[in-house]
Amino acid sequence: MPGPLSMAPMDEDALMERSDTDLLAAVLDRRAAERLLLRFGNLRTLLKAESREILACDGVGRGRLGALRALPELARRFYAESLPAGMAIRSPADTERFLQSRMRHLDHELFCCLYLDNRHRVLRFDELFRGTIDGTSVYPREVVKEALAVNAAAVILAHNHPSGVAEPSQADERITRRLKSALELVDIRLLDHLVVGDGRATSLAARGIL
Repeated sequence: MPGPLSMAPMDEDALMERSDTDLLAAVLDRRAAERLLLRFGNLRTLLKAESREILACDGVGRGRLGALRALPELARRFYAESLPAGMAIRSPADTERFLQSRMRHLDHELFCCLYLDNRHRVLRFDELFRGTIDGTSVYPREVVKEALAVNAAAVILAHNHPSGVAEPSQADERITRRLKSALELVDIRLLDHLVVGDGRATSLAARGIL
């Protein structure tokens, strides 16, 4: 059976011009890549599919299944390391990519905090509250307590919408205002609250909520 497609080294822009089939073929082989994308429709559906569904496709064994399972985890680890402790946040885009890599794939709601010092260097990233597909309970006291514990000067909040829709709800706006007020009492700035969906994130600061 043919092995993975041999691809000459290319820069990021060249890789971005490649099709999903081309990129998947670099990990598996072209025939397997074509069959899998035909069966599942797109990469996201494929990578979230049950193992038994993938193994049911002709020519896909345990080895190729293992390679597919490793891809999203490699991406998450790559972006997790893009904002290590001690690194200053360079742009909102860096933060958005980091948060999407950590949260967009989840099927439950997760509320997270990125704690920063007064020069916007990362102190810690915490997954504070875990919920169901319908929502989660957020306690401002816990957010403030953790921020004080790491001596944070600023905080970026984030939570995901498992539905994939990144539109903030009225409840999101209310809790953002409550958290901003609670943090201000201890002289900690709330820089933003991002709602992470499937492929995009919405900034409540950009919406004028903060």
